[in-house]
Amino acid sequence: MKKLILILGLMSGLIATAEVMDRPGGIRIGQRMVLRPYVSLSYTYDSNVDSSSTRTKGSHSFSVNPGLNLTYVGDQFDLAASGWYQYHAYTSYSDSLNNHSYGETVSFNWHDGATAESDAWSFMLAETFSRISQDDDMMNDGGRGIGRNRNQFNINTALNRNFTEKLHASVYGGYYWLDYANDNKSYAPMFGWDRWTAGGEIGYRLSRWTDFFINGNYQGYHQDNGSYPYDDLSALFRKQYSGRSDSFTVHGGVGSAFTERISYRISGGWTSYQYADTGRSNGFTYDISGRWKMSDNWNMMLLASSYYQPSEREYGSARRNDTISWGIAHSMVRGKLTATLDLAYRHESSVYSDDSGNEYGCDILTGRIGLDYAICKFVSVYGRAEYQTEFDRGGYTDDVSCDYDRWRLTVGLRLQY
Repeated sequence: MKKLILILGLMSGLIATAEVMDRPGGIRIGQRMVLRPYVSLSYTYDSNVDSSSTRTKGSHSFSVNPGLNLTYVGDQFDLAASGWYQYHAYTSYSDSLNNHSYGETVSFNWHDGATAESDAWSFMLAETFSRISQDDDMMNDGGRGIGRNRNQFNINTALNRNFTEKLHASVYGGYYWLDYANDNKSYAPMFGWDRWTAGGEIGYRLSRWTDFFINGNYQGYHQDNGSYPYDDLSALFRKQYSGRSDSFTVHGGVGSAFTERISYRISGGWTSYQYADTGRSNGFTYDISGRWKMSDNWNMMLLASSYYQPSEREYGSARRNDTISWGIAHSMVRGKLTATLDLAYRHESSVYSDDSGNEYGCDILTGRIGLDYAICKFVSVYGRAEYQTEFDRGGYTDDVSCDYDRWRLTVGLRLQY
C-alpha cells in the first residue's frame, strides 16, 4: 500500500488514460449513424514482466491499437458496436511475449416509447468477444480471468415489462465462456469454464426515487477438464470429477429509478453452489453498483459483487470471489483535460478442493491513475500509472504466481475522427 500511495502521488500530475474519452465528431452516415475510427500508439515500462516474487525483471514494450466505434440511434431503439485490434511488442522475451489481441462488442436496446408508463416494454441484448493477451490491462475483465492468453465471450439479454407505473418485472439470460490458451511446455495449465444463466425479477417503485425488487436465477457451469497436460492422469480426472456445476441465487434489494444525479442498485441474499457433484457451498452473496454525477466536472462509480466459480488455477477445486472497484473522474481546462483514479480489490477463497495444498486465499489489489489531454479535436495525449500487488493467505506460499508486486507506466498518442 505504501508503494501504491507513493506511485499514485508522484504520477498524479503526469499520467492519464484515453479510455474515458467520448468526444463529439466522427463520420456521419445519414442522420442516425456515426462512425468513429481511432488509433493509439503507446510505450509502457513494466517493472515485473514475469509477475514473479523472486526474479523480477523489467521490460519495455510498444503497442499499436486501431479501432472503430459505431452508433445508430433510431426512434425506439439504439445500436452500438465496436471492434479493435492491438499488437504488443516487447524488448525482453520478444519471442514469447509479443502478441496480438482483438475484440468486438455489440449492444442493442429497444423500447416501445412509453418505458415510464404502464403496459410498457423494453428489450436489451449485449454481446462481446475478446482475445486477450497475458499482459493486458491489469484492471481488465471486471475481475474475471487471470493473466494468461485467453478467449472470452459474453452475451446477455433481458426483456422488461412495466405493468403499472409502480409494478414491473423482467426475465433475463446469459452465457459466459472463458478459454485459456495453454502451452503445456512452458507452464502449468489453466482451466477455463463456461456458464449459462437464466432468471427473473419483480419490482415495485415505492416512490419516484425508491425501487424495491426481488430476483432469482439458476447458473449452470461446465469446467474444461480436458486440458490437463499429463495423459496418464487426464482420464482419471475426467472420471473422478464431473465437469458440471450449478448454483441457485435469491436476492432482494433496492435501487434508484429516476434519480437525477445519483443512481444505485444494492442487492443481497443467498447462493447455493455445488461443484462437480461433490457437495454444496451455501453463503451470503451481494451485488452493488452506483454512479454519482457530483457536478458537471466530477463523476464517481462504485461496483462490488461476490460469486462462486470453478477454479482457474487447479482442477478439482472451486473458489469464491469477492470484488470491489471504485473510480472517479474529473474534467478540467474546459473539458480538454480529464483526470481519473481507479482502485480495484479481489479476494479469492477456496470453498472445495481435493488437495489441502490448494485450500488457500489470494488477495489482488490494483490501482491506476491517469490524465488525458485533447490537443485538438483529432489528437490527444495520455498516460497512466498502474500498480498491482498480489499476495496469498496460506497454501500457496512458495508459488510465485500468487505473491508479487508489479507497476507499469504508460504514455501514448491517440488519433481519432
